[in-house]
Amino acid sequence: MFIFDSVKKQKVKFEPIVPNEVRIYLCGPTVYDNAHLGHARSSITFDLLFRILKTNGYKVTFVRNFTDIDDKIVKKSKEVNKSVEEIATTYTKSYLEDMESLGVQRATLEPKATQNLESMFKMIQKLLDKGSAYKAPNGDIYMRVSKDSKYGTLSNRANLESQISRIGESEYKEDVKDFALWKIFENDVNYPSPFGRGRPGWHIECSAMIDEHLAYKDKEYSIDIHAGGVDLFFPHHENEASQSRCVNNKELAKYWIHNGFVNVNGEKMSKSLGNSFFIKDALKVYDGEVLRYYLLSMHYRAPLNFSHNDLMQSKKRLDRLYRLKKRLGSDFESKNLKIDSSFRESFLLALSDDINISIALSILDSMLSSYNDLLDKNPKDKEIKEMASSNILFINDLLGIGLKDATSYFHIGVSEKLKDYINSKIQERDLAKKAKDYILSDKIRDELKSKGISLLDTKDGVLWEYEPED
Repeated sequence: MFIFDSVKKQKVKFEPIVPNEVRIYLCGPTVYDNAHLGHARSSITFDLLFRILKTNGYKVTFVRNFTDIDDKIVKKSKEVNKSVEEIATTYTKSYLEDMESLGVQRATLEPKATQNLESMFKMIQKLLDKGSAYKAPNGDIYMRVSKDSKYGTLSNRANLESQISRIGESEYKEDVKDFALWKIFENDVNYPSPFGRGRPGWHIECSAMIDEHLAYKDKEYSIDIHAGGVDLFFPHHENEASQSRCVNNKELAKYWIHNGFVNVNGEKMSKSLGNSFFIKDALKVYDGEVLRYYLLSMHYRAPLNFSHNDLMQSKKRLDRLYRLKKRLGSDFESKNLKIDSSFRESFLLALSDDINISIALSILDSMLSSYNDLLDKNPKDKEIKEMASSNILFINDLLGIGLKDATSYFHIGVSEKLKDYINSKIQERDLAKKAKDYILSDKIRDELKSKGISLLDTKDGVLWEYEPED
């Protein structure tokens, strides 16, 4: 298996710290608002990696945190006159609902910052004891970056000072590159600590959670893979790596993997640009599985320019999978099917090469065409049907798509009122055909077609499908 390591800036052979075991940490959301498509892409990317590793036979421990202590959450709580806990609980629940709609599996562990304060205190104290952190005159505690000779090597920033506005200014810092571990807040939302009432810095929580829930204590690295969006590479991951290195005298992760941005109209998604696209808004227009297929269909490291037209093209590719599923019907159970080992091996091999989704989906398209051709020639061949069914089940597990009932899939986006109308028109058409009024029959078909409804005359009766306009 090969992955692209963001630090080495090259594709490398993946070799876990412990044979057949993988430990992954993914930076999760700060829960002060609904999740957007950037969150969706990161979650889907590493959900796919999670599935690939498991399919390759690894025992995977996957941790994704929730940042439920943050200045943004405090600000939101004041704006809407609700408690920080209520805001965090509301948006954590919202995030999990959105991820479920997108077919993202729950992580092995999902720790919250509020539940890991003691772990943060221990790490901060160790940094103070080593002289790698200091207490400023106002009581804040900062990481002393000068004590880490490797600071900056993770992200390879040539000029760290030019990025310093992203870290945060303070007159109490010894060095502009130093960053907060604990911030004193006496007259604001705060938490008790050995250092005074306040709130943790953003970066310390991830390092502390990794140490508490995931890290190997006796290995060269704490974990195998640290994952997140490319926007977190600096300063967040740089600072995580630095403080962890100073505490544990070893590197935090053996591999760092980052997914690319999601752009809308060619611009990076950002609240400040006013073009953030919430998942809940997208789900009002598009089915969750269609969104999932679209977001995973572009290589995870490439920027994705969100486009309705591209999404509709992705849906058409997904439609092909469901057409074969519909053609196969429900004749076979998910056990004791004849396996198409050639397809499985080639598909998994593509995904195991730094998640080469383009090659994988082209293999999937070829498989669909091949089995449709075989079924055209041999419509009752049990072995062909079993192998095709087996392939679809394999795709279900590995990509997290194709899980719906095939007939229901082609009815997505149709209101109950329109369904009633369609069924009444189908009955009217049946009566016209029985009366040999083929002009009326064709007129009804054309009328439904104008509304995006295609009729299929089968031996089991008339079926219909909805085809949304591009």
